[in-house]
Amino acid sequence: MQCPYCQHINSRVLESRSSEGGQSIRRRRECLSCKHRFTTYERVEFVPITVIKHDGKKESFDHSKLLRGMVRACEKTGISHQRLEAIVDEIEAKLQQHPRREVTSQEIGQLVLDYLRQENEVAYIRFASVYGRFQGIKDFVATLKQFQTKNPSSPTLWPKNTHNCSDQETSSSSIMTPS
Repeated sequence: MQCPYCQHINSRVLESRSSEGGQSIRRRRECLSCKHRFTTYERVEFVPITVIKHDGKKESFDHSKLLRGMVRACEKTGISHQRLEAIVDEIEAKLQQHPRREVTSQEIGQLVLDYLRQENEVAYIRFASVYGRFQGIKDFVATLKQFQTKNPSSPTLWPKNTHNCSDQETSSSSIMTPS
């Protein structure tokens, strides 16, 4: 390691310790020429991930952009910010392990949906409506049906009769769709 003071290329390591929660190694070094001490950090270098958008444009993966989208979808659902950060970290780790350096926004969206499916039904539907570019109620109904067929043991997505309505008014057959 080159000394930052005299530019000599030989130094010795005096001390090494884990740093940043195990994400790096901090090393105290001493230059063999001028005897100055300095600190270096060793970190894993991640290769940037390129996201191919719906329109074919490419941009770098943005951790905070994905987190913002998930926070928006999960407002008032009870999912903690720490849990959302952990999910985004897990998604990013999966993308880093992927052999390709380019992924589509559809692949990332599907990963998010897979996590949100396990976390919260409302957050799943909200994110799906933006990610899937829903155009109307038919898109919501189709997604709700798909969600229920993949989760037959999950409770119904529609709330129980809470407004003293008759059973006929709250049944799914009474949902009006535009014709």
